[in-house]
Amino acid sequence: MVAVILALLIGAELIVRNVAGNKVASAVACEVEDSATVSFAAMPPMLWQYLSGDFPEISVRTAGNQVRSAKGMKVSIDIKDLRLSDAGGSKGTIGALNGTITWSSDGIKQSVQDAIPVLGSFVTSKVTTDPGAGTIELKGMLDGVTVKPQIVNNGLSLQVINLTALGSKLSTDTVQKNLDSLTSKATQNYPLGIHADTVKVTDAGLEATFSTANATIPASSSPQDDRDCFSEF
Repeated sequence: MVAVILALLIGAELIVRNVAGNKVASAVACEVEDSATVSFAAMPPMLWQYLSGDFPEISVRTAGNQVRSAKGMKVSIDIKDLRLSDAGGSKGTIGALNGTITWSSDGIKQSVQDAIPVLGSFVTSKVTTDPGAGTIELKGMLDGVTVKPQIVNNGLSLQVINLTALGSKLSTDTVQKNLDSLTSKATQNYPLGIHADTVKVTDAGLEATFSTANATIPASSSPQDDRDCFSEF
């Protein structure tokens, strides 16, 4: 009998862990438009976490295919003290959320080519990063643009610092406007007050950190947002 009860508890633990993981993964996938995997703290048992609605630690990793319109962007998120409760016009609270965004050089190149036709037509050669200068250079056969990643409006921005557009009517203002459209769609306007904290250029592309603390999970999506990524909580 003890063995049967133990087997039932283990089975329930695995089922609940899978259900809870799918809910969190679905919410993240909805926001970033990429698949995600989720892991929970080993203790207390998942069944207790699920029934109480208190989750001390959750780790989320996206597949790295894209974040919204940014190809080759990957997100790693660590959540602490998620408490689910339908009260006060919210679905719960998050004690702290800390994450890292990595955006590969190839992903930056593809994103520019796919999302910004005015730039993509001449960014055909390679992307070169310079961690020391904190810059990224996107080059074509004759043309190129050098950008410096910065934090603007709580998200990432690729600020144009040099443009070579031989035989083209492209201006710095036009290029900047198109880059701003790309990065704002990918890294701004996230729920829960999530905002970018730091950004740096690496040998492989760029890396940024973001966070929020003492955040309230909305009861429903805002009128400006057709998606309700937390509807399953």
